[in-house]
Order: sequence, then structure tokens, then C-alpha cells
Amino acid sequence: MKNPGADGEQMPVSSIAESKPYPGSQATIGQFIGLADEYCVAAYSLLSQCNRTSPSSSAPARLCAIHAVEMYLNAFLIFHGMTPAAVRGLQHNLAERAAAAARKGLSLRSKTQAHLLRIHDQREYLVVRYGPEQVRGLSELNRMFATLKEVSTKVRSAIFVRAQSSS
Repeated sequence: MKNPGADGEQMPVSSIAESKPYPGSQATIGQFIGLADEYCVAAYSLLSQCNRTSPSSSAPARLCAIHAVEMYLNAFLIFHGMTPAAVRGLQHNLAERAAAAARKGLSLRSKTQAHLLRIHDQREYLVVRYGPEQVRGLSELNRMFATLKEVSTKVRSAIFVRAQSSS
């Protein structure tokens, strides 16, 4: 298969999969936690810009919070032996990530588990990215940030306590 080059000349198409590893497939647990922490900080920073009279103003904070939760759960799952490819296979399903993490020992409150299921069922990840007309029906911001705080705290504790005790 060929693609036109800059000068119109036909050039072979190289497979991206052959040339570069999939993003995150070679990341360390510390790198996953570090990136999750950055999204968490961003979410809290953006929270102050939310305006109750404009529901879509919360979308950036929600997106960062959801992504931070996803990254924390990814770190936990990979730490406990799931391959990066298997984690990617979960797509953006936080409910399935949480269920897999629970099977590997992560104990989240029932309210948090229910919220992660609601985020999935209501497709909040897609709504905050592409659906400003649907933002009004999303979960409460305080619930979103309570979920973020619990997942962050418990994942970090589980990973760093276990890593220290096995040293």
C-alpha cells in the first residue's frame, strides 16, 4: 500500500504498530501513578472554574477526574499482573476496571463502585468530551471528586505499601 509523499511521489505506508510500541505498553507503575496524579491535580485546579449556571463549564474538570481514575485503576491492574494490552482492551469502562481491581484486592466503598458503574452506563466519558447538550444529566461533581479521592488514595496505598513491604 502506498501514500502520496509531500511532493506527490508514492511512498510505502509503514505500520505504526511495527515501528513504535503502543503508548503505555512500556510505562512503569510509577509513571502511571505520576500521570494519574497530574490529571488529579488538573481536575482539582479546574474545579474552581466550574460555574453552577453553566453545566458544561464542569466538563474539563470531569474529564480530568475521569481520566485520573482510569489511570489509577490501570496502574493497580498492571501492578497486579494484568498486561497493558488487557487493560487497553477494557477501553474506557471504569466499571469493568473497578470489578477487575476488586478481584485483585482493591476494596472500594459500594457508593464508589456504584458511581463507577453509573459513569460507564451514562457514558460520562463521551458526554464530557463531545456532548455539551447532555452535561446536565451527569453525576454530581462532589460525587465525582469523592470517587477520585477514594480511588487515588486506595490505589496509591495498595501499590506503595505493598512495594515497601516486599523490599
